[in-house]
Amino acid sequence: MRFSPRRFWAGWRNPDLRRPRRPARPPRSRTPPAYTICAFNPAKTDIRLFWRDANGDAYGGFDRLAEDIAGKGGQLVFAMNAGMYRPDLSPVGLYVEKGQEGHPLNRRAGAGNFGMLPNGIFWLRGQAAGVTETKKFVAQNLRPDYATQSGPMLVIGGKIHPKIRPEGVSEKTRNGVGMCEDGLARFIIADTPVTFYTFATVFLSLKCPDALFLDGSISALYAPDIKRNDGWKAIGPIVGVVEGMKK
Repeated sequence: MRFSPRRFWAGWRNPDLRRPRRPARPPRSRTPPAYTICAFNPAKTDIRLFWRDANGDAYGGFDRLAEDIAGKGGQLVFAMNAGMYRPDLSPVGLYVEKGQEGHPLNRRAGAGNFGMLPNGIFWLRGQAAGVTETKKFVAQNLRPDYATQSGPMLVIGGKIHPKIRPEGVSEKTRNGVGMCEDGLARFIIADTPVTFYTFATVFLSLKCPDALFLDGSISALYAPDIKRNDGWKAIGPIVGVVEGMKK
C-alpha cells in the first residue's frame, strides 16, 4: 500500500477548513494459494536428473527431453526445473548425473536465494533419495547417482529456514522438493504467487522434515497426465520421472 505524505496548509487548525477525508479503500481481494503436488516413491519410481543431451547441448526444456527419451524407447511422465542455473543453462551448484559430476559443489554465501545459507542438495542413490543441507551432505560423504544443489533450504529438520520470516512480502510462483515421513519425494509448484514462508509451510503440513527450494518465477511443470506442460522458458537442470528405460 502506498502512503502519500500529509500536507499541512494554512487553515489546518480550523475543523471547518479541513479537507474531507477520503473514504477508506476496500481491502484488495487475495487469491488463496494453490499448488500442484506430485509425489513419487524413490524405491519404486525411476527418478533422474537431466541437463545435457548426448551432444553436450542443454535440453533447455521439457519437449526436447521428452523427445529424446521417447527416441530411446522410454516415456517422460513427469518433469520439473531442478535447481538454479546460469544464462548458459549450466548449474550454479553441484550437479551429478549417472554418478558423474557435471558441476562442482558451490559453498559460497551470496545475496541471492542460492546464497541464502544454508542451501541444500536433492540426491538419489539406488532406491534411496534425500534432501540434505549442504554441509551435512559433505560430512556424510554421500556418493549419489544423481544430485542437484539449490537454495535456500525451506525446511531443515522439521523447522523453517531461520532466514525465512512470516512477515516476508515477496510473492512469486515457486517450486521445490521435500522428502517426507512416508518416504515419498514430493515435488510442489505454486500455481499462484506465494511468499517463501507460505511455501515452506506447505511442506511442513505434509510432514516433510526437509525441503529444498528449486527456483521461483521460472518454475515449470511437465505432467502429461493432467495435460500440463509449462514449457515457455529455457531452463537448466531438470528432474524427471521416466518409464520404460533401463537405468
